[in-house]
Amino acid sequence: MRIALVAQDSSPLAQHADSDCGAQTARLTSLALALARLGHRITIYARRDSRALPGSAILAPGVTVEHVTAGPPAPLDADNAAHLPEFGDYLAQRWRRNPPDIVHAHFWTSGLAALAGARYLGVPVAQTFGSLAAAEQRHRLPARPSAARIRLEPCIARSADVVLASSAEELADLARLGVPRAKVKVVPCGVDTGRFSPEGPAADRNGRPRLLYAEPLTAARGIDIAVRALAEIPDAELVITGGPERAELSKDKAYRDLRRFAKTMQVHDRLVFTGRVVPGELPALLRSADLLLSAAPYVPVGMVAIQAMACGTPVVAATAGAERDAVIDSTTGLLMPPRQPVQLALRVRRLLANSLQLEAYGIAAADRARSRYSWQRIARETLTAYSCCQKRPAAAAVRDAESVRAPACQDRRVPAGAPT
Repeated sequence: MRIALVAQDSSPLAQHADSDCGAQTARLTSLALALARLGHRITIYARRDSRALPGSAILAPGVTVEHVTAGPPAPLDADNAAHLPEFGDYLAQRWRRNPPDIVHAHFWTSGLAALAGARYLGVPVAQTFGSLAAAEQRHRLPARPSAARIRLEPCIARSADVVLASSAEELADLARLGVPRAKVKVVPCGVDTGRFSPEGPAADRNGRPRLLYAEPLTAARGIDIAVRALAEIPDAELVITGGPERAELSKDKAYRDLRRFAKTMQVHDRLVFTGRVVPGELPALLRSADLLLSAAPYVPVGMVAIQAMACGTPVVAATAGAERDAVIDSTTGLLMPPRQPVQLALRVRRLLANSLQLEAYGIAAADRARSRYSWQRIARETLTAYSCCQKRPAAAAVRDAESVRAPACQDRRVPAGAPT
């Protein structure tokens, strides 16, 4: 099968300063490699955001990356739709000569470009959002999604042939947006069980119980809750990853704010900041932790939690998003109500005091990650979702694409000529 993966901001060959974009790219790349290992031919279409990127390159056997010239050769805001006409036109011309068997778009802007490119071809379009604006609003995240995204995500989901939701919560959100239940398949993020496993080196420890928090340095990600809980967990240390390089941390406002807050809670001497962690060092860091904490109110994909579980590290997470699916409460970790630092501290303290139970959780976590979240299984589930699509007559494809195109032109921030 010839599979086109459209991910405008997720080139595997680009440098991604933003951690969320880097995680999206890692997910896309792992999926492409897993599909290729099953014998399929994959082309990743991404926007050229640097002059140094080649027009095309072979990433691995069966996987090619094509960089599309659309907009300036520089990183753009994820919700920027001004360049989508160029992106969609390129895909349409490319696929007219050599149509794929299926198109799989990642993120909402890529969905618009994919629908435009496949408009007259009748090629099925699958859609993965990664995160929904409606969910971000419900969980009151401080970064406000654009009005165009809020309005167009339901249109894209209804126009696609199949939507791959990352969690049961996202499936429910899509249903509330009017997407037929039969059109949505839950296909979570996977994990490389070769790299992330209990076997392998662990980062050095200092003898204290170690709690690990692997999220960007913002209060919106729940780090403040973890710091509050740390005050009630004597002797434990909290290792926080993310942010700029370690040498540059002192210049980062979020780091300075968090340090000041930790001093008010009298736990600053038990906080360890690693700065940006390169991918090759993450497995050892995860293995070194007694628990991975995730107090964020909304985690749409849950990649780090699954990676921690694969390393045999239990996860303590909020009862929301993809982590609610991944963590089996009192078996592979703990599920907690969001923003309850006292209760979080109580349960973590009890678990750290019971080494036998902690070890049992770790064994169960690794087993669940291997059996449920290996990329081989996720790739097969993705192919099963693709099989639900049937090649549509071109006229039907045009009608669906036009249902998305019309409302986009009503938002002044999206150009009237955009393929939306």
